[in-house]
Amino acid sequence: MPISKRCLAEFLGTLWLVLGGCGSAVLAGKFLDTTASVNLGLGFLGVSLAFGLTVLTMAFAIGHISGCHLNPAVSFGLWAAGRFPGRELLPYILSQVLGAIVGAGIVYLIASGQPEFAIDPSTGNPLATNGFGVHSPGGFGLFACFICEGVMTFFLLMIILGATDSRAPAGYAPVAIGLALTLIHLISIPVTNTSVNPARSTGPALFVGGPLFGQLWLFWVAPILGALLAGWLYYSVFAADSEKERRVA
Repeated sequence: MPISKRCLAEFLGTLWLVLGGCGSAVLAGKFLDTTASVNLGLGFLGVSLAFGLTVLTMAFAIGHISGCHLNPAVSFGLWAAGRFPGRELLPYILSQVLGAIVGAGIVYLIASGQPEFAIDPSTGNPLATNGFGVHSPGGFGLFACFICEGVMTFFLLMIILGATDSRAPAGYAPVAIGLALTLIHLISIPVTNTSVNPARSTGPALFVGGPLFGQLWLFWVAPILGALLAGWLYYSVFAADSEKERRVA
């Protein structure tokens, strides 16, 4: 498959991830109806499921085309595990970031149709941005957020690498990966609003700007470090000898 087609698939897949995941948080996470006795919003559980479903659906749709990374950290982790060529990291990552920006832009355009919507970092995390300190939903500090993002991405990559191993049951990887991302969001939404994906963090942060854009570095560094560690560990300890012989340069 030509790199151009694979990059287009990554662009569309990451767009869908941000549109579905961040869109659910912004548009449906809290939905108050004054005529109803309950909050009709999705809440943490619904938003977590939305992120998991975006990956699950796209894994079936484009997994056979591009591998369905949708995430620079995943691309780095697969490279560290010898499953992805280093020469393709840059085009994949650029496609993912551009897809995330367009996805965030669509969410912004839709949300702007609501008269009360405003991009104001002082009110929380507009466009489902990620943050630490005062921009952490639960008020968690920089160190806690760094550890959370690194560890969650580490386990995301371990699950991806294990579920897509040639020795694993065939056909179930999208389900395992989608459920893993759901679980990660259930754990870490209160901490960082959950990134584990530098592209997903970049799209909303570009539109919001200000201090939230200034915190974006953490959501690149921590996930990539966690992914690289997982890729190295899986290759060094768990990979089959035949897989090591097929290592991609």
